[in-house]
Amino acid sequence: MTPRKNQTANIKHFPNFIRERAISTTTTLIVVPCYNEEKRLKVNSFRSFLKDNADVSFVFVNDGSTDATLARLIELRDTTQERITVINLPENQGKAEAVRQGLMFASGTDADFVGYWDADLATPLDAIQDFNHIMRKFRETAVVYGARRILLGHRINRTMSRRVVSRVCAVLARQAIGLPIGDTQCGAKLLRNTQELREVISMPFTAGWLFDVELFSRISAKIKNQRYAFYEQPLAEWEEVAGSNISLQTILKSGFRMLTLIAQTRLGINNPKSIAQAVHTDDQFAIAQHPPLSDVA
Repeated sequence: MTPRKNQTANIKHFPNFIRERAISTTTTLIVVPCYNEEKRLKVNSFRSFLKDNADVSFVFVNDGSTDATLARLIELRDTTQERITVINLPENQGKAEAVRQGLMFASGTDADFVGYWDADLATPLDAIQDFNHIMRKFRETAVVYGARRILLGHRINRTMSRRVVSRVCAVLARQAIGLPIGDTQCGAKLLRNTQELREVISMPFTAGWLFDVELFSRISAKIKNQRYAFYEQPLAEWEEVAGSNISLQTILKSGFRMLTLIAQTRLGINNPKSIAQAVHTDDQFAIAQHPPLSDVA
């Protein structure tokens, strides 16, 4: 995987040697954020998928894990014929920033599509090719996102509390974006690698756990034909994985930030200082400039 000629600025934070790591046949580059995933990381599933899908590679972002996640990722990388890149963040920055750092690297390559996938594989990896199919079929599509809709014959297993939180998030997303978004929080997204995408990920997210909605909002603002830009892909299967609990405090904090985003996008409140003061809490990366990466393996 080589950088586009007009994209070198997007990868200037990374050492030069990293640019030649991915195989040139890759058309899809998936970011996998990892925080203390030592016990949950299904390394054999990734190996098997890579063996059967030569057009897909992965960028794993270790988000300051305190367990042996980084060691497992390096071991996985070293046994996959340069189909995996590992980015190491020295301190935990949160999923939003880990995904953004991975997307900045991925979008600096010549991959046609970039995306992100939850490390627990609640959404099976084979759904990536379903997403790829939609991207290739519909040129207007900028985003394909997984939807955990309970349809006849589909294997969607999640708790009632998760469903309630998802419904609330969907309501906020519709207000922020102005589109009938059904499921923003499913951790399976694929994005067309364009200049517009590189622009929307150039700044840190401010919505915390609900960064997906903020990402959609930014993309929506860049695209004229919004209705066909977003494609909701019903998943054939999704399995809730233990250990991925989100605290009520995190949900409430993100909800308040989302209200601020709605005020900005739908009510025309565009004063950056006012918005920054409203959303700035203990997440230093939301406002401040992100520190440079210490290691890309």
